[in-house]
Amino acid sequence: MLKVKIFGACGYGGVGMIELLVRHPEADIVSLIDIENTALPISSVYPHLTGFCDLEIISPEKDNPGDGEANALFFATPDGVGMKWASRYLENGMKIVDYSGDFRFSTQEEYASYAGKIGKPSLHHAPELLERSVYGLTELNREAISGASLIGNPGCFAVATILALAPIVKARAVDIEKLICDAKTGVSGAGKKPSSAFHYPSRYENMNPYKVGMHQHAIEIENQLSIQAGADCKIILNTQVVPITRGIMVCAYAQLDENWDLDRVFDLYKDFYRNEPFVRILPLNQAPSSKDVRGSNFCLLSVHVDPDTGTCLIMGQIDNLVKGQAGSALQNMNLMHGLDETSGLYHPPMIP
Repeated sequence: MLKVKIFGACGYGGVGMIELLVRHPEADIVSLIDIENTALPISSVYPHLTGFCDLEIISPEKDNPGDGEANALFFATPDGVGMKWASRYLENGMKIVDYSGDFRFSTQEEYASYAGKIGKPSLHHAPELLERSVYGLTELNREAISGASLIGNPGCFAVATILALAPIVKARAVDIEKLICDAKTGVSGAGKKPSSAFHYPSRYENMNPYKVGMHQHAIEIENQLSIQAGADCKIILNTQVVPITRGIMVCAYAQLDENWDLDRVFDLYKDFYRNEPFVRILPLNQAPSSKDVRGSNFCLLSVHVDPDTGTCLIMGQIDNLVKGQAGSALQNMNLMHGLDETSGLYHPPMIP
C-alpha cells in the first residue's frame, strides 16, 4: 500500500498527483505540504476535489519526516527544493520521486550544466544523493527504477522526445550527431504562478518560440539518448508555446541510414515498444492529436520517412501534466513499491 506525502501540493503537479491517487486502488494520501494556503483544505483551493480529498495543507516545517505515516513522497516542486529536503525523508525510509531537475543527473558536473540553463547556482546542495538517484523514464530504466529509493522525474519535453527517438538511436539507424526536435507545449507547462508572458491577452491566438537554443531539457535528452546509442548524441531542441491548456507535440527529425526504409523503421518501433502499456505506435499514415492523449498517461508515436531526402520523422503526443509529469511520477513510484506500474493510471483520455 502506498502511503503518500505530496510536497508542493498546490501547484499543477501536486493537484495532478492528487487526481491520480484518489482513484489508485492501493494508495492513500496522508499529508499535503506546501508553503502556500496552509491550514486550508486542499478542496478549498481546488473545489473539484471536494469529497475526494479534503486534507488540510501543512507547511514544510510542520511536517515530521519521522512520523511513520508515509512510505512514498512526491516533490511536486521547482528546482532547488527537493535537494534541500530529500535527505531527511530518505533517512526515515521513504522513497522519493522529484519532479524537478534536482536529481536527473548523476554527477555534479552534469547538474552544473543544467543549472546554468535555468539560472540556478551550479552547486548542488546534496551532491551525495546524485549517485543514488535514477533517471525516471520508466520505458528505458524500468529495472533500475524498481530498485531505487530516489528518482529524478524527466522533464516533459524530454519524455516525449526521448520516447520518439530512442528506437532509431539505439539501432544506430540515423545520424546521431544531427538530431532535430521541434516541440510545442500548452500554457500549463509554465506552471501555476501568473506572469505577464502567460497572461490571457498575451497567449490568446498567439504562439511563440522560447529558450531558443538553450532549453534545459536538451541536456537530459542528449544524456539519455547517448546511453541508448552507446555514443554521444547531439540534438537541436526548438520549443514553442501554443494557445492550448495542456499537451506536448514533438516532431523529431533524423537523417536515416541508406539501409533503412519506412517499413523497417515502423517494425523497429513496433518491436521496441511492444510490451509498453503506455506507448502506442500509430498505423502508417496516421498522425497523433493532442486530444488523443489529453488527461492520460499515454504517449502516441507515428513514424514517417521522406524518400527524397532520406529523413525520418517521428511525431509524438503526450499530456504534459500526466505522462510529462504526475503520470510518469506515479508510474515510477508503483514500480519502486512492487506494484503494477499501471495502477491508478490505466484509463482512456478525456474527449472532447
